[in-house]
Amino acid sequence: MADAESPVTEQPRRFYDGGVDAAAGQPEIPPDPGKDARIELVRHVLGGQEQFAMRRRIAYRDRHLGELLVPRTTADFRTDLTSVPAFFTWLVPKTGDHLPATLLHDGLIHPPGAPTYTSTEGRVVLRVEADRVLRDAMADAGTALVRRWLVWSAVTTATMLDGGGTGWTKGRARYHRLVAALTVVLILTLGVLATVDLFDVRVPFNPTRWWMGDRPWCVEIVNGLSAAIVIPLVLARLFWGRSLWIAGAVVGVSLSVLLHVTVAVLAVTGLYQVIERLTRSLPRAAGVLAWAGIAASAVWFLVALFVTG
Repeated sequence: MADAESPVTEQPRRFYDGGVDAAAGQPEIPPDPGKDARIELVRHVLGGQEQFAMRRRIAYRDRHLGELLVPRTTADFRTDLTSVPAFFTWLVPKTGDHLPATLLHDGLIHPPGAPTYTSTEGRVVLRVEADRVLRDAMADAGTALVRRWLVWSAVTTATMLDGGGTGWTKGRARYHRLVAALTVVLILTLGVLATVDLFDVRVPFNPTRWWMGDRPWCVEIVNGLSAAIVIPLVLARLFWGRSLWIAGAVVGVSLSVLLHVTVAVLAVTGLYQVIERLTRSLPRAAGVLAWAGIAASAVWFLVALFVTG
C-alpha cells in the first residue's frame, strides 16, 4: 500500500469518460481521456432498497496503478452511491463532489467475493489499495480534506472488519478485525462511562474517573474532550499498524467527539421512523395522537405562562 501520509494535489483531469463496455448486439465504446467523465445512473428498487445502475463507465488514471475502468460490466453493476448510514448523511451526503470517487471505489470492489480487480495495465488491486484509490480520487475530484479522510477512514475500518480481498494472511486478518472491533467497542464504552460520570452517576470500576473526577462540570467537559482525542490517537498508533494508524486515529477521534451528536441524531431518526410507520399503517390513530399532542402542548404552555411557583 502507498504511504497514507503522502500529500495529493487536486488533478480533476485524472477522471475521464470511460465509454461503454461491449454488450449483446453492441460493440464497446472505448474510454476517451479527452472527454469529461459522465455519470449516467438508472434508479432501481430491489427489496425495498434504492440502488442505481451505471449506463456508462468511469475512467480514472491512478498515480500508482494506471488506468482504472469501472464498472467491469455495466449490466450487473449496482451501487447505493456513497455507502453511508442515513443518520450520518448530515456529515457525508450520498452525493456531491465525492460521488465519482465513491462510484469508482464501488466498481473496484464489486461484486463482493469476486476475484480482485485488475487494471487495464494488468495490475491487481487489492481491497486496501482500492481504499487508498478512493482517498486519492476524492482529492482529485475536489472533495474537502476533512471529508475525504473521514470517508477513507470509515471504509478502511470496514475493510479491516471484513478482511476479504485484502491478500492478508488469516492471522493478520484476524488481528486487524480484532483491533478495529475492540477500538470501536472501547471508545463507545468509555464515552458512555464518561457521560455517566459527568452527571455524577457512580459506576463501580469506572476508569474515566481518572480524568473526569469530582470537578466543576465545565472542567469535566474539557477533560472528557481531551481524553476523546488522546486515547484514540494512542490506540491507533500502538495497534493499527504503520499504514493504517491514521485511519484508526480519524475513526476513533470522530467516534469519540461525535458520540453524543450521533446518539441525538439516531434518536430523532428513530422517532421519525416510528411516526412515519404509524401514519402509514394507522393514519386515524396517528391523527388522534397528533391532535392530543398539540392540545397537551398548548395546556402545558399556558400553565407555564400564567402559573408561577
